[in-house]
Amino acid sequence: MKSVLLVDDEAAVRFGISRYLEAQGLRTAEAACLAEARDAMAREDFGAILLDVRLPDGDGMDFLKEIRRSDPTVPVILITGHGTIAMAVEAMREGADHFLTKPVDLRELEVLLGKALQLGILRRENRALRERPRVLTPFLGSCEAMARLTPLLEASFRHRSPVFIRGETGTGKGLIARLIHERSGQRTEPFVELNCAGLKGEFLESELFGHARGAFTGAVEAKEGLLERAHRGTLFLDEIGDMDVTVQSKFLKVLEEKRFRPLGRVEERISDFRLVCATHQDVEKLIAEGRFRQDLYFRINTLTLTLPPLRERLDDLEALVQHLLGFIAGGRSLPRLDPRALDLLRSYSWPGNLRELHNVLERAYILSDGRELLPSHFFGLGSPATSQPADASPPSQALDLSGAEKAHIARVLRECKGNVPEAAKTLGVSRATLYRKISQHGLRLEDHR
Repeated sequence: MKSVLLVDDEAAVRFGISRYLEAQGLRTAEAACLAEARDAMAREDFGAILLDVRLPDGDGMDFLKEIRRSDPTVPVILITGHGTIAMAVEAMREGADHFLTKPVDLRELEVLLGKALQLGILRRENRALRERPRVLTPFLGSCEAMARLTPLLEASFRHRSPVFIRGETGTGKGLIARLIHERSGQRTEPFVELNCAGLKGEFLESELFGHARGAFTGAVEAKEGLLERAHRGTLFLDEIGDMDVTVQSKFLKVLEEKRFRPLGRVEERISDFRLVCATHQDVEKLIAEGRFRQDLYFRINTLTLTLPPLRERLDDLEALVQHLLGFIAGGRSLPRLDPRALDLLRSYSWPGNLRELHNVLERAYILSDGRELLPSHFFGLGSPATSQPADASPPSQALDLSGAEKAHIARVLRECKGNVPEAAKTLGVSRATLYRKISQHGLRLEDHR
């Protein structure tokens, strides 16, 4: 089993948690700051990461985003001595699997880590399955919004023109980009992708163009750029709206001339690739603000695919759930989805879209026996999620998962006439958990007897 990385600046906390976990048979590695954590992660792939929020050389929440960009499969449990509900909500939205406050209950941590390590194994297996060389056949859906998209998508398979994919975070832009490659004339050539978010100036330029040894501080060896790797294949630039304006001008020249010069080199290289871009941002607004070049926009905007958010695809939800469960089960029998659980999923507004749906189903599968997914398996997963994306206009009647959870608990309490042990058994949770949920949602037992 892989080791657990513990990142905390308090030596006493690291000592106590490490000794306890090692006594339970779990191997641990320690880091007192983000720099040490990065070094440790460069040397070893960890099964899970315990991450303090406040560290001497940076913010744990920012590092969480960095971890998610580099390895979306590793489970992360955030720990802090200054926890708030708002912080917990933000942590879960940024990709944390759990959130604990100090002093840490070691027994609770042991249970959470056991589940997290299992979750990491499942995620890696799913990723390996998805990355096998094959033609991707994702379920696209039959709702009106997807029906409008289908002919445009099919046109992208036949032509080599640039494709610009727009849509909220988590709508499946990366999956569509890979599908376009697999169905195009470039299918036997490389599919090279880069997320432009978080990469600024020289670092983004280095990733795209490559560099010679000594081209800049820290360039200890020569590096091949992604432009060179993508020659004759497909280059997918995710979140192109975050690309530095200085890099935009150089990239535009590459698109026009199909040649470029690595940093620190005199000779030019040739690269002829099919370009697919994606963003969740309002590019027209970026252009008006001077943050995105209009000439580059015209160049990449030959064929635009706009992916609808999941809240506009609720007619497809059941089919999407079955499709995603097929990936999650990894060849095993698909679990039955309790109709009440499906109602719970339908009542949620899904600000994180397909990505959030996948994560919620994945966690529920881990918590279940693999045969049936019940409403209790979705408690707390993906919630509380009361805020909406900045560009979202969800229906006013859409409930968040927390509200659906409250309604479900209230109904079970009424059916059990306020009997907490019986209600807890029906819900599949402990009495302590149910009491906590009753308090959290402001429910009163006397109202349900």
